[in-house]
Amino acid sequence: MSEPAKPAHAGTPTLRDLRGLTQARIALGAHGAGLPTGAALAFGLDHARAREAVWTPLDAAAIRAALRAQGLESVEVRSAVSDRTEYLRRPDRGRSLAPESATVLDGHGPGFDVAIVIADGLSATAVALNAVPAAAALAARVRRAGWSLAPVVVASQGRVAIGDPIGARLGARCVVVLIGERPGLSASDSLGCYVTFGPEPGLPDSRRNCISNIREGGLSVEAAAGQMEALLRAMLAQGTSGVALRRGDPADPTPALPAG
Repeated sequence: MSEPAKPAHAGTPTLRDLRGLTQARIALGAHGAGLPTGAALAFGLDHARAREAVWTPLDAAAIRAALRAQGLESVEVRSAVSDRTEYLRRPDRGRSLAPESATVLDGHGPGFDVAIVIADGLSATAVALNAVPAAAALAARVRRAGWSLAPVVVASQGRVAIGDPIGARLGARCVVVLIGERPGLSASDSLGCYVTFGPEPGLPDSRRNCISNIREGGLSVEAAAGQMEALLRAMLAQGTSGVALRRGDPADPTPALPAG
């Protein structure tokens, strides 16, 4: 007796097969009118982690101690935001320095090639886990390249653009902002990196280059540091950043940049 013919779709990957390749919520199943208990509980836990990442205050003292253990000098500043509620409601105030913090940066030297800023952004969790390793990995590459490095600036209640007044105050040619990304329900610990040439207050976002998803399970710290170095080399060679930065131009002596 011959075997029954296999369905035409036999061997075709299903959504359930893809669950091992992504943290996205797919093929969760169903139970009655809702989700299975395990999936519902996992959703609640991830939602709580996301809220915790947003509302937990940055432990600047711990960050500075960890930087010191890596041999990195640091300075602490704050944005013009008064509290976390205002931070979430007034993004514009998170982009500027508090008046008392602005003067803290003066007198740190005649200028630098690179300044690194660590800001809490929307995930203090991401900063606590990933910012110091990323800063240390980048600092090592900066030193090997022979570039001058400013003291690392730890900025509380900061948005991405807070790197512009910080970089301008330090006289930095390039600023690298390491910041907690908006948490999702698959990852609350994702660190973002924004690199800008010629920082000054009021720059548009089109002047920045972004590297995202720096975390365990995402882009590794070492891989991210390599991309940061490539961006810095291109920016210093071309004198620009953002959408004007050329990638892989044969006439450009800098190495081709990773995509994304």
